[in-house]
Amino acid sequence: MSYTTFDLTVEDHIAHLQLNRPDAYNSMNQAFWRELPAAIRAIDEAAEARVIVISSSGKHFSAGMDLEVFSNPNPTLFQGERGRQAEGMRRLVMQLQACFNVLEEVRMPVLTAIQGGCIGGAVDMVCAADMRYCTEDAFFQVKETELGMSADLGTLQRLPQLIAPGLARELAYTARKMAANEAASSGFVNRVFADQETMLTEVLAIARQIAERSPLAVTGTKQMINYARDHSMADSLTMMATWQAGMFQPTDMVQTFSAKMTQQTPDYEGLRPVTEPLK
Repeated sequence: MSYTTFDLTVEDHIAHLQLNRPDAYNSMNQAFWRELPAAIRAIDEAAEARVIVISSSGKHFSAGMDLEVFSNPNPTLFQGERGRQAEGMRRLVMQLQACFNVLEEVRMPVLTAIQGGCIGGAVDMVCAADMRYCTEDAFFQVKETELGMSADLGTLQRLPQLIAPGLARELAYTARKMAANEAASSGFVNRVFADQETMLTEVLAIARQIAERSPLAVTGTKQMINYARDHSMADSLTMMATWQAGMFQPTDMVQTFSAKMTQQTPDYEGLRPVTEPLK
């Protein structure tokens, strides 16, 4: 498939999605909200990729929601009885939330490589990723209160679980910029790189390491970490035992040990495509 708001390649089991509207600071226009979840779901369904990298072109990673989305809303949202208007608005917000929720729901890890500004909706997006990396010139801004609204696509729910809750509140209340060094010291990003070229080289190297691991082991690890975030310790340990009872098989471990003994690279079976027909 071809997309208008980003380029997508899949090579060596790595899906690289690169935002490609640098003249518009990679802002998220209406096409983006259709294309991103469709592309991520397609990657998951095909199961050719074992890891996803999201980066962007130009000076800034993304300026967040494009003004087009605000200036050309669906007119029916603000028509008719007030209660039904509110229900429609709630449903719209949940549809937009789902565009980033898919980054958590997809079976493979999602890595983000961020340069320049990561603003508003872009913070919502990277908070839903598994890992974040950035350049020295990067900054992050939960900009919504400056615009007279509350961030509504996941930042307020995910950011306090990624950094100290007090710092998350400060960033959200004030809409101030958090520079790369603060993002690193707070644990929001894994590493900071001198420039975008170096960042992409290193992030893709990390992606290759992940792609070399057992896809079943990696997806199990992602799902168990996400489950533990949202459940008690007891429930999470029980779910871990249930996952192992159902999904763990010695096949990949035997292949791993055999490859180590022969100094070869294991050739693990991939995950099954979601669209595989029933037999």
